[in-house]
Amino acid sequence: MAQTEIGCIKADLHVHTCHSPDSLTSLKRVIETAHRRGLDKVAITDHNRLEGALRLREMAPELVIVGEEIRTTKGELLCFFLEEEVPSGLSPEETIARVRDQGGIVGISHPMDQVRREAMGKGALARIRDQLDCVEVFNARCLLAMDNRRVAVWAAELGLPGTAGSDAHYALEIGRAHVEMPPFTNREDFLEKLVQGHIQGRLSPLWVHLFSTWAKVHKRLRGEQCG
Repeated sequence: MAQTEIGCIKADLHVHTCHSPDSLTSLKRVIETAHRRGLDKVAITDHNRLEGALRLREMAPELVIVGEEIRTTKGELLCFFLEEEVPSGLSPEETIARVRDQGGIVGISHPMDQVRREAMGKGALARIRDQLDCVEVFNARCLLAMDNRRVAVWAAELGLPGTAGSDAHYALEIGRAHVEMPPFTNREDFLEKLVQGHIQGRLSPLWVHLFSTWAKVHKRLRGEQCG
């Protein structure tokens, strides 16, 4: 990766832990890997769960942004600075309302990925675009680079700041994509600094998706184990 611009921090804004059903990465391993990769911030965005992010914040408060990747009836949202878990299966509008009620930031993950069924797509995006704070414009797990490029163009047209994340489900992926941005102190400051950010990253190889499949099978056979 390119050298970080002087005065900026590196933030991977989409990371999963063993609290996601398709990841086996321990909380300790997330911290160790983030530090080794030179990351200053990681957003822990487990699927429909907040427990792992809250626990990690206790372990590394200067490193962790508490977030959640939330499944709605129309696709997934990627939300930050949460204190209470938002349940899955609600409409996008109801999900956004619950995030707003606790002062959270509303983003959206891999919205134009042509492969993932969790992607929201243009139709649903049109309904909520005025309610978004930011958009994930680079997701390292997208199989097609053009899908990230399409999102970046769409976000720029709407004037929405872009986020980037590894979407790591396995420790080796952490840091493959990140935003270089000025340091921020709180959620109010985050969006202002995000506007000044620069996206950095590279796509993960296809085989990383096998780890997610293996994690699901492992948890079905042996039960969920997380630490």
